[in-house]
Amino acid sequence: MSTFKKLFQQTFIYGLATVLPRMLSFLLVPLYTEILPKEQYGEISVIFAYFVLFNVILAYGMETAFFRFYSKHSSKSEVLSTSGISLVVSSIIFFSIAFISQGWISSISGIPLQYIQLAIWILLLDALVIIPFAWLRASEKPMRYAIIKILNVAVNLGLNVFFLLYLKGLAEGSEIFETIYIPDFEISYVFIANLIASALTLLLMFPFYIKIDFKFNSALWKSMMRYAFPVLIAGIAFSINEVFDRLMLDYLLPADIARSEIGAYSACYKLALFMTLFATAFRLGIEPFFFSHAESKNAAQTYAQITNYFVVFGSLILVGVIVFIDLLKLVLIQDETYWEAMEIVPLILLANLFLGIYHNLSVWYKITDRTKFGGYISVAGAILTIALNLLLIPLISYTGSAIATLAAYGLMMLLSFYFGQKYYPIPYDLKKIGGYLSLSIFISALSFYIFRGNYFVGIPLLLLFIGIVYFSEKKQILEIIQS
Repeated sequence: MSTFKKLFQQTFIYGLATVLPRMLSFLLVPLYTEILPKEQYGEISVIFAYFVLFNVILAYGMETAFFRFYSKHSSKSEVLSTSGISLVVSSIIFFSIAFISQGWISSISGIPLQYIQLAIWILLLDALVIIPFAWLRASEKPMRYAIIKILNVAVNLGLNVFFLLYLKGLAEGSEIFETIYIPDFEISYVFIANLIASALTLLLMFPFYIKIDFKFNSALWKSMMRYAFPVLIAGIAFSINEVFDRLMLDYLLPADIARSEIGAYSACYKLALFMTLFATAFRLGIEPFFFSHAESKNAAQTYAQITNYFVVFGSLILVGVIVFIDLLKLVLIQDETYWEAMEIVPLILLANLFLGIYHNLSVWYKITDRTKFGGYISVAGAILTIALNLLLIPLISYTGSAIATLAAYGLMMLLSFYFGQKYYPIPYDLKKIGGYLSLSIFISALSFYIFRGNYFVGIPLLLLFIGIVYFSEKKQILEIIQS
């Protein structure tokens, strides 16, 4: 089997593990937007923004360090046990501090105490499965990885539907269900569903902790932490780029409209999910591949070709989603009051395409152990995110946040390319990549801003772009299929 074919097969399976669960969870968007007013959906979005930030802190770069040391260290079992023990100990310390401080956290964040209590448990359970999931990926067990991930979100989705749609009706005719139904408890039910799904996932992954040796190599741990620390800084900065806009909207907008604006912004932001799904699935597939092929003879040429493929498929997704955006909003966001933020969708789609390209370009600092550059680049993006949000939110509300996201990810992409060519030159086909990006952006702008909703124009433009891609990449596509 060729290298590319194996890569795409694993990426497809990891894609299932990412796309199917997120597509299932994406069904929560019409559920939430139908049942919850924008203010409550905005409150959930703010809490989940904190989730993203603390998930990064609790992982502290150990997952990436695990991949690096697992691929090169002489004793894989030592890497496994050391990283596993590290995550368990740090998670327990976090839980203890957070549990003691929960009242103070609630008062300074403005989040009700019952949500803080549920969030602490969810964060603990999710942290404990970080290394077990990384081990499945490093061991090339994508099917098991996919099944557990899909089951997690299926349970979460099922419980959300049960709690939000059916529990009230069942409580009216059954004493059993009446005992667990609480009026005006919708947000808590959302987090209880998440907690149960996380607990089930840890239960399924628990055999991992039975298998490992529980031998802690302090010298190895210190080396891993030195590698992981810049990844942590980059992760925090990245989480700022990803979700800090919700927190800044909550802080900078007038209190009487902030949560409503955040609700509309977050719902329309979800329409960029298709790009996020593709980029995440691709990254999950290629990250172990990058490390395992770092010493191969034609590594640089291989990385260049992979990035070319990413840009091709990402550009197709950009144009396809933009052409059919008004059909998608009817299916996914049925409450018209949320549609006020539709103008951000093209900006967020393009931003996530830039982010995906950045992840492909970032191979250079991971395989050369220059992870500090990942921190520098992400911090630069975070600074730009904060600055533009502070400047633009008071002027144009959430549109300013979307512009800030696009600018930050664009800057990160360009910085990674610049430094990568300096320290680990890769022969990217800039003419072809630039051509695909320029053409897809041009067609998307025409479709959204001039011919929006006119499918007699939009669909032919999409087909034209597909035809150009096919004839340009026909040889490479056939080689992968036939290999």
